[in-house]
Amino acid sequence: MSLQAKCLQLTPGDMFADSKATRDQRIVSISETSRCINHFMAGFNLTSSDPSTFILVGIPGLEAAHFWISIPFAVFYFIGLLGNFTVLFVVGKEQTLHKPMYLLLCMLALTDIGLSTSVVPKALCIFWFNLKSITVGGCLTQSFLLHMASAVQSAVLVTMAFDRYVAICNPLRYTTILTNARLAKLGLVGLTRAVLIVLPGPLLLIRQPFCGNHIIPHTHCEHMTVAKMLCGDITFNWTYGLVIAFVGIGLDLTLIALSYGLIIRAVFRISSKQAHQKALNTCTAHICVILISYTSILFTILIHQFDQGAVLHVHIILANLYFLVPPMLNPVIYGVKTKEFRDIVGKYIWQWKEPLIFAPQLVQSPSIF
Repeated sequence: MSLQAKCLQLTPGDMFADSKATRDQRIVSISETSRCINHFMAGFNLTSSDPSTFILVGIPGLEAAHFWISIPFAVFYFIGLLGNFTVLFVVGKEQTLHKPMYLLLCMLALTDIGLSTSVVPKALCIFWFNLKSITVGGCLTQSFLLHMASAVQSAVLVTMAFDRYVAICNPLRYTTILTNARLAKLGLVGLTRAVLIVLPGPLLLIRQPFCGNHIIPHTHCEHMTVAKMLCGDITFNWTYGLVIAFVGIGLDLTLIALSYGLIIRAVFRISSKQAHQKALNTCTAHICVILISYTSILFTILIHQFDQGAVLHVHIILANLYFLVPPMLNPVIYGVKTKEFRDIVGKYIWQWKEPLIFAPQLVQSPSIF
């Protein structure tokens, strides 16, 4: 059978799947798959002859629809940027919002901006301009940044849960426990933890040579996607990614659950139903953000670690939603659920609209001359 006939029998998922076969079988599979990738990529002029460069395919199988897929990507991304920069601007401008809750909201906005910006601009370059090449160093840097932003976001959500616990369970000492200086220290601890747990990932990737044509069937350099291109055994990479993800997220979720368990116990000790409602309302926005963020994180981890039966383009689209949906929804949720913040945003919008409303009247006013 000719190479072309063999390759036509392979689906994109077959070509890029990580075989669970033995070492020898895996080498044979990689060799045959590489020949097929050469065949297909040559037709699209995507062959990477430079060993220091990777090729990000985008969404294999949906290349013809890249432009249309880019539209929701761009809309979600720019809405997220607008919302998160609005949070930073409003909180920075208003002295009355210089409180722990809103400073934490600024931290969340910064991580959301970093998370989406580490992935989406490159994906849009692939979709719009066919700029698919990325250096090995750039690829490893992108992998480090996106995972670090995710880890920092998780740490911020834990700190926000602690903030709600102190506000409800120990309100008289709230301002003395959660000072701005202490929040800065907690943010620094979260950033340091993220660097320490994420940095070994890229270091593990550079300790072995890469095989094949450096073709990555994805829109970005996710750790396990890049690890599958290594010539050697990737069992340790796979185990490291899984353990770090579940230990880190498991610890953070445990701390959040503990905080809300203590909050619920304190709320049910209050006899007034109105006080119950008020206490729970202060947590609603944070709970919504936690559900959106951790559901996306866990789903993304699972499809990267256990993707054997997943359709490749569906896998990639769902993985990208994590970098689009939470950064877009987080500022909207806080804007809707937090009255103080909502009122101040409304004031700024009205101040911006007011000159536009009265400008025509000023133009049409009669001259005294």
